[in-house]
Amino acid sequence: MADQTRRDIAQPPARAHVPRLTRRGLMSAALSAAPLMLAGLSLATAAEAPAKRIVVAGGALTEIAYALGQADRIVGVDTTSTFPAQAQKDKASIGYVRQLSPEGILSLQPDVLLLQEGGGPPEALTLVSQAGVRIVRAPEAATEQGVLERIATVGAVTGAQDAAGKLEQQVRDKFAALAEKRKKITKPARVMFILSLQNGRPLVAGAGASADGMIRLAGGENVASGFQGYKPMTDEAVIEAAPDVILMMSGGPRQHAAGDVFKTPALSATPAAKTQRLLSLDGLYLLGFGPRAPDAALEVFNALYPELKEAR
Repeated sequence: MADQTRRDIAQPPARAHVPRLTRRGLMSAALSAAPLMLAGLSLATAAEAPAKRIVVAGGALTEIAYALGQADRIVGVDTTSTFPAQAQKDKASIGYVRQLSPEGILSLQPDVLLLQEGGGPPEALTLVSQAGVRIVRAPEAATEQGVLERIATVGAVTGAQDAAGKLEQQVRDKFAALAEKRKKITKPARVMFILSLQNGRPLVAGAGASADGMIRLAGGENVASGFQGYKPMTDEAVIEAAPDVILMMSGGPRQHAAGDVFKTPALSATPAAKTQRLLSLDGLYLLGFGPRAPDAALEVFNALYPELKEAR
């Protein structure tokens, strides 16, 4: 499900803010990058000597690197790397994670391309690899274990294993505390995550999407778990699903006010409309499954179960 689990947090790709190279320039960049690292394309190579110049493609990976105090090693980031905000201000942009520019990456002369699983396109990665840049892929699973594995991967690439171990424990403890809260749920809230509204028809997250993982972490029931990925739902299907709460991303062109969402005929007939229960959170925070994932899940939990918010 790699092509589905992060599609939800991506905004339309922006043009990379890096120099465009001619074919000759690309070959020159490739040759100059080649001596830096000649390793292959496997996750197992993450434990090699710490990289000094890293290009990161994946918002959660950038967030982890900053949390580990390794920002100085980063020379470029993709457009989904929106947290912390200084990443977009201080680092060169290599474009959208699924439409990476090999010219832009190679112009930064990195030791390593730290890549979220599903990034590409493949032909761009081939050029980067042939230039001698080590590519380390981090798992993309929208699960507790996926978060911990991403932290470990970034820690290995940057040589910050001790800091990564501490961060892993902090995240693990938060997940454990959330699990205790979930035990107090007597009736799971029925949740529908809407990625966008297209001509009044919602594009909804099904099983395997990162939104599905977040809903489950927060103790909710995904009303669209009967299909995989993202699909538009008919009015009849929305009414039959009867969500108690609508979950969406805040910010960007996909943001919608509760009044607009519940004006659509099908959604206006749902239990969520009767109580105006719409929760909107930042896309990377909600769906990125970085180190803030347990915090996001707790925020969703508190919105779904306000009566349990203060429960100890």
